[in-house]
Amino acid sequence: MPHVEGAPMQPSPSSPGAAVVFRDVRPFGAARPTDLVVVDGRIAAGPAPRGAQVVDGGGRIALPSLVDAHIHPDKTTWGGSWVSRKPASGIADYAAQDVELFRAQRRPVAERAYGLMSHAVARGTRAMRAHADVAPAYGLAGAEGIAEARERLDHALDVQIVAFPQHGVVRAPGTAALLERAAREGLVDMIGGIDPIGFDHAPDEQLDLVFDIADRHGVDVDIHLHDRGETGLRAVRGIVERTRALSLAGKVTVSHVFCLPGLSDRELGSIAADLGEQDIALTTVAPSDSLVLPIARLREHGVRVGLGSDGVRDSWSPFGDADMLHRAHVLGRVTDVRLDEELAECYRVAAHGGADVMGLARADLEPGAPADFVLVRGECLPQVVVDMPRRDVVVHGGVVVARDGEFLGRPRRRAVPTGTGG
Repeated sequence: MPHVEGAPMQPSPSSPGAAVVFRDVRPFGAARPTDLVVVDGRIAAGPAPRGAQVVDGGGRIALPSLVDAHIHPDKTTWGGSWVSRKPASGIADYAAQDVELFRAQRRPVAERAYGLMSHAVARGTRAMRAHADVAPAYGLAGAEGIAEARERLDHALDVQIVAFPQHGVVRAPGTAALLERAAREGLVDMIGGIDPIGFDHAPDEQLDLVFDIADRHGVDVDIHLHDRGETGLRAVRGIVERTRALSLAGKVTVSHVFCLPGLSDRELGSIAADLGEQDIALTTVAPSDSLVLPIARLREHGVRVGLGSDGVRDSWSPFGDADMLHRAHVLGRVTDVRLDEELAECYRVAAHGGADVMGLARADLEPGAPADFVLVRGECLPQVVVDMPRRDVVVHGGVVVARDGEFLGRPRRRAVPTGTGG
């Protein structure tokens, strides 16, 4: 079948054992183009099997798809009318405005979340950890809406859902029961928490409740921690202690962790060693140079660190776009990097760091890896991080799920393949 040079074609949906060859691509910006062969959703070694479908890459760079390790799809107004925000001071004000915005929305959570999550796919996201507000003001509507969107996108996006008590676990009576129900009914993959000292003012009670629910129902933990200084460090120590006591190593994440940036090297090394010993993961959204996590130093102690986009056009902020390449760019800006390897590392944090946090195999384009990648026009990886070109083709499990920046929806089987190879 003829094709236009530089205009990649979409393969028909793969099935078990199906093979696709993505021809004329440059993995990580390599000078010489090659073929990426996909069999049954994974990168394969060797030549393309006979009868494989063919997608022309047109000399584009092939890069691993990205992972959003921290996002709030239930709160977004993405795709809707402009929302004028009011002054706010502190988490309690923002949380109250969340409720006002939720009640004013005409579109249900599932519709808004689907719009944002499918947009993220079109920007090259392969997986996300989605936090859903759980509080008496919402019940489980946020988690249920994200779960519905996740089901519609199960061919294109891997999603973990966190029951997030934005209004506090203890200070909002009834929240603990909702967290319990969400875990018991299998609606969520993780139980969250928020500033047990600075916001909930009940460090032992909150952490005991959260960890007890997670332990009894076999779900993981992901706790928002904005508290700084010694207050934040006390919370981290409490999380480490409970992780150790309940043998939950590898099942706990702490998000934001604003108490770690700015520590002396000795202080950071001590707490990083504890985090590494218990395999407690961390996430950052790189909000500023003073609040971004010291990723390289943490990794020296074996701490998994992922990057996320946080809220997107919600009551907290008019900004955000769920574009993880943009977030990698932001990470580079706030950490003031200049060198090619530093820029490439920002991309790897967005791709592999999040995969590590979520417990996913890295999509590193090596044989056996998930065939989750993007094709973009560019010269090299550092230049891609700086210029953020359009994601011309997004592939998930060996199937094209977005093209020319647009999500394609659930693929349909074709009677005639796009091409053959042998």
